[in-house]
Amino acid sequence: MLVLTLEDEGGEESGPRARDVLATRIGDLVHVHSPMPVVIILGGDAAETVISAVLHAHRLCSRLGVLMSVATPSAAARRALVAEAAVPGARLVVHARADIAIATAVTAAV
Repeated sequence: MLVLTLEDEGGEESGPRARDVLATRIGDLVHVHSPMPVVIILGGDAAETVISAVLHAHRLCSRLGVLMSVATPSAAARRALVAEAAVPGARLVVHARADIAIATAVTAAV
């Protein structure tokens, strides 16, 4: 299983370029660990750039047939992820707690 923790570092670059760089890094890790499940843990209030990169990773995981879930304590981020994650045939599972997301992914992988 691949577990990634993404923290918003404040002064980091934002916008399409930052999203593309982050999405590429996540995608590279997904490819290396495929077909193992992926859990992405977002700390605090995730920036729009981070949410967009996570959604890009979800589309990649869907194409690869890889289970992906996200954990974030932010209700606003959970709502944004669920609202924007419309990929036919692959529902993005979003949790409020990281431990539940990891336990669920472990159960699904067995």
